Amino acid sequence: MWSFLIKHCRDGIEILFLATCIYQIYRAFRATRGAQILVGLGTLLVVITLISTIFKLEVISWIFKGAATILTFALIVIFQPELRTGLARLGSNRLFSFYSRRRLDFLERFADAVINLSKKRIGALFAIQRDVSLKEQLDTGVALEARFSPELAMAVFFPKSPLHDGGMIIADDRVAGAGCVFPLTEREMKDRSTGLRHRAAIGLTERTDAIAVVVSEETGGISICDNGFLQRNLTEKQFREKIADIFFSSNSSHETESNEKPDRKDPLTPAGDRNLVSH
Repeated sequence: MWSFLIKHCRDGIEILFLATCIYQIYRAFRATRGAQILVGLGTLLVVITLISTIFKLEVISWIFKGAATILTFALIVIFQPELRTGLARLGSNRLFSFYSRRRLDFLERFADAVINLSKKRIGALFAIQRDVSLKEQLDTGVALEARFSPELAMAVFFPKSPLHDGGMIIADDRVAGAGCVFPLTEREMKDRSTGLRHRAAIGLTERTDAIAVVVSEETGGISICDNGFLQRNLTEKQFREKIADIFFSSNSSHETESNEKPDRKDPLTPAGDRNLVSH
């Protein structure tokens, strides 16, 4: 048994390495428009290869071998946005991130702000930066560099304020800017009620690892978007649990689309139910 393990350990390492690479590629392409192209192209190549092998179509096989190099460069051009996002995520590592009491205080203030906006049905769009920089989106808005507070969020998103139509970017628990333009998702939305704020939240989280939070102007519903997946109409308790689970739970799985309540037992407690603006 020992000699067998020594002889084949290199094969096991190669299999593990390839499996890890394939899994990371799957994560990078999952839920993107490029994934549909990749699946279609892969299916076409497999079918043509099988047909040419079974029926010994030498001309088609020769053409495929000659076009392999050209096809490789073509794929790099076609999947450039997905490759850039995937490499950025591979280069990031949140396993060693340390969330201090400062982060907990910020999340409590942030949850209070979102819930107050929801109660007053004031539309809002937030993006919380993680490892991938949002400088490209920040350059489209107005730089603020201010301490986040529920009062500041209310002032920015209050109707007819100069910055209420754009998104607010939060980096290092501070407001980096507001009035920012986020990229819209290119996916077809089955739900026709999905507005521009929600589409922008999906588009941003498809391209970066940011967390987007949306407050609906029509219904006051709270939504969280992570990795291109949108969870809508969260209750106050569900929202506090979800936002805490994303940033504090190492077992958080935010790659599945669900409206179920997380299992977290220690949600953020509200800092206060004060009304920021009188009715």
